[in-house]
Amino acid sequence: MSDMQRIRVVIADDQELVRAGFAMVIGSQPDMQVVGQAGDGAQAVALAESLHPDVVLMDVRMPGMDGLEATSRISALEASSGSAAGAQKEAAGDSATRRTRVIILTTFDLDEYVMAAINAGASGFLLKDTEPETLLSSIRTVYQGNAIIAPSATKRLIEKMMQDGYTKTPLTAAPDAGAKTTPQDAPRTVAYTDPELDLLTDREREVLVEIAHGLSNQEIANKLFISLPTVKTHVAHILAKINARDRVQAVVFAYDNGLV
Repeated sequence: MSDMQRIRVVIADDQELVRAGFAMVIGSQPDMQVVGQAGDGAQAVALAESLHPDVVLMDVRMPGMDGLEATSRISALEASSGSAAGAQKEAAGDSATRRTRVIILTTFDLDEYVMAAINAGASGFLLKDTEPETLLSSIRTVYQGNAIIAPSATKRLIEKMMQDGYTKTPLTAAPDAGAKTTPQDAPRTVAYTDPELDLLTDREREVLVEIAHGLSNQEIANKLFISLPTVKTHVAHILAKINARDRVQAVVFAYDNGLV
């Protein structure tokens, strides 16, 4: 496999041994290569700007600029002027141009980190004790334009949204025309749902609920007794119908519309 076909990865962590371990795991894959390593957030941003990697594995707690700030800056780089990286890839004949995507990789399974990572533009959030196979599959998933969040973080994210009262603004329904009204007949509140919800089939709703519960595609296939390609097809249709960029937005949509 040529270098142009490999997933180009930058590893950002302030511990050299951690970087070496990740580099060894990633370097063992024929479809991946480590193109740079950074010891802090500022170095990670500089490498993203100069090397235009496909994926950055980003630690959170680093000296100087932390991983969340670095992620935000990398996202801003990619959003500016159509991305020079994309222009270079197009010039090189790579029709499937992709921006640099960030996976937050941390020891700390904390709610505020998950929320901050999403707000900073990260495409993934994993814990450092993730199995190597899961890490590698997550890199591939993010490279393909999807998002990945550790199942425990997905569950806790939903719980936090519930605790914080994250809900749609309710609609107020007036009493029926011509009907007598009494003080007890105050306008009733009805839950608002996105019109895109009606576009989903029953099976797609089932799949969306399982996504919101943090299940992987394979786990959804096993639970619903359908094939993995079928799940992938459903997921693609769901994201397109609800106008979601990735699985993270799908989780928010599911909660927002009362599916979980």
